[in-house]
Amino acid sequence: MPKAPTSAIGLDLGRYALKSVLIQRKGGDRYILTHFASLPVTEPLESADVLGQQVKALLKSMGGSAKAYGVAVSSPESLIRIIEQPETPPNILRDALRLNGMALLNQDCKEFVLDCDEIPATESSLEPGQANRKRYLVAGLPRTQVSMLCQMLDTNVGLVDVLQLAPICALNAFEFAFPSVFNTQAFFLVEIGHLNSTVMVGVKRELVLVRTIDFGGKALMEALTGLSGESEELVFKALEQEDEVMVEYTRVAVNALVREIQSSIGFLEHRHEETVSKVFVSGGASKSQTLLKVLGEELELPCESWSAVSKCESSLSANRAASLSREELDLNVACGVATEILKGI
Repeated sequence: MPKAPTSAIGLDLGRYALKSVLIQRKGGDRYILTHFASLPVTEPLESADVLGQQVKALLKSMGGSAKAYGVAVSSPESLIRIIEQPETPPNILRDALRLNGMALLNQDCKEFVLDCDEIPATESSLEPGQANRKRYLVAGLPRTQVSMLCQMLDTNVGLVDVLQLAPICALNAFEFAFPSVFNTQAFFLVEIGHLNSTVMVGVKRELVLVRTIDFGGKALMEALTGLSGESEELVFKALEQEDEVMVEYTRVAVNALVREIQSSIGFLEHRHEETVSKVFVSGGASKSQTLLKVLGEELELPCESWSAVSKCESSLSANRAASLSREELDLNVACGVATEILKGI
């Protein structure tokens, strides 16, 4: 196996913000955050040239250099599923999924670039008579998007070691940040994106459920501005202050999200006889204490935001360290892809 690099840059290509981190590994489990940057964008970056200009600006703002690059992509057209199949080599399964997507995924995948990997099963998850079947995580992006990304990266970044979907990177970041929970308990993650949210549920390292929910930060803000009649700026301010009226508006706005989360918790507790003790929330909306408060009350479970980079040592300047405290919740995805490279996975 090739030796893992000692430094890596993780790029998170969100639809309305780009983020990056540069992390070094100093032996054992010591990880050091040396640089980071974020760059808001005002509209979707749909061409290689425009996206390339923004990525170059992001990397210039961040500074530093690394031995390897990893890229995480957010897209409402992405595909993430768990399927159960007889044991099949991943390269053969990829071809089968592409050619027989309607039968295996209930979706035509001929125009997708797909990847898949076996999900290691715990002994407790194996059902009688199912020993010859395996569970696989399937991820994909439309071929046109992958071609555009590869063209942009080849021109502006060079060789990229890893290209992953953002929710998978968030899962990797959670394993990095909370190894004890990931390895020994049931865990429940909610990644709130701009247009949709992804729920990932697992038990003792085993991912058992992935769901995409048609609700994201955009829908939340549209609901709150519609209910309150206020501008986005005033809504943001009210959310930060935990305004009582805004709390009730938020309760109405997240009703559909709460129902989907409750359904997923029910699936885990019924199917695997495990109990969820906490919900970990990430994405830009997780900065809102009002949102976390409402979710916690509606689910009757603690809901908390989390930071993967907080598990790293820091060699940032005092000025950049102060900025990190405001931005660290946005860096989980970038941290997830960088640390996977550094672990040699």
